[in-house]
Amino acid sequence: MSIEKENFLRTKLISYLQRLDPATAPKWGKMSVQQMIEHYAGDAVRNANGHLKTDTILTPPEQLERMREFMMSEKPFKENTRNPLMGDEPRPLRYKTVQGAIGALQQELIFFFETYEKNPGLVTRNPFFGDLNFEQNVQLLYKHALHHLRQFGVEPLTT
Repeated sequence: MSIEKENFLRTKLISYLQRLDPATAPKWGKMSVQQMIEHYAGDAVRNANGHLKTDTILTPPEQLERMREFMMSEKPFKENTRNPLMGDEPRPLRYKTVQGAIGALQQELIFFFETYEKNPGLVTRNPFFGDLNFEQNVQLLYKHALHHLRQFGVEPLTT
């Protein structure tokens, strides 16, 4: 387990997002800063913490092991990685401000860590990577966060 990645999610991610200018244009993709934050909180973190449940694994069984190996590696997601669960256009905003979206993300992250503290053996189902435990969810959330920070020109130092 990477304590550095867990620490990044617990203590550093929100500050990077708070310092990001909401008007920053993405280096790739169509999402605005706020849409990216709402996607990360509403899809990724809510799936990892159990608020957003899915029964389906979209990855074919014969590709799942390779996908999980990628997930656990330090290889970044490619720019413009297509998410078939998202439409061609970003979703409408759920919050009035970027700060509102960041606050919602913060609450989902707190719930994520509290959930696993109460139930360390919990496994959640990810539609692309299958059934994930705490360590695997931390890895995926970390990798996903770095992907979107880089999308807006932020190269976080994690050590």
